[in-house]
Amino acid sequence: MSTFTLRYFNIPGLAETSRLLLTAAKVEWADEHPEWPQEKPNQPFGRLPVLIQKSADGKADLVLSESVTIERYIARTYGFLPADPLKAALQEQVRDRFTDIVVAFFISILAHEERKEELVTKFETLLSKQIEITSQALRDNGNNGHFFGDDLTYIDIAAYAFFQFMIVSGKEHKESVPELVKSLLTPELHKLISVVEANPLLEVQVAKRDKLVSVLSA
Repeated sequence: MSTFTLRYFNIPGLAETSRLLLTAAKVEWADEHPEWPQEKPNQPFGRLPVLIQKSADGKADLVLSESVTIERYIARTYGFLPADPLKAALQEQVRDRFTDIVVAFFISILAHEERKEELVTKFETLLSKQIEITSQALRDNGNNGHFFGDDLTYIDIAAYAFFQFMIVSGKEHKESVPELVKSLLTPELHKLISVVEANPLLEVQVAKRDKLVSVLSA
């Protein structure tokens, strides 16, 4: 049986979806926090996260970089993405939209003053539209706390990790962001967050962070 090591900083960041997927898959895995930037040259592309998969003899069968590539590999391997390419693509497009929002968020923070207002508006527009689209998708699935069917899937986990980052960690980058996101959340997304957070498969990893349901109700 394979075991995994996930290299990343000791923060949720770009690795939390992968941590939740590994936990849900019930595989043996460990976090590793490399000294940075000392270990930068030793990573495949000089960046984190990195996933290392080892066989029973301890040999590294796979060293994989890029956060969303890692997520999809785990999700496909352990059944959190459908085998059907069309059904998988429906989840992946929503995930990629969340990635676009995170990129827009950091671009707006780092922007020069003359473009900051424009780029903040772009981020807020993307976020608002994504919440509208995802809320409708949740309604279309019966508002049961899942995007597809009745079971935990990749996009359920990725969406939960996105909102956890924005609401719990976002204030470290921009003080107003958590309140903005909270003000936009719909009943459907509140339901998703509570259902995912309460899933027994995720209990071990969820317990390591502030409970998002508690933060939202505070």
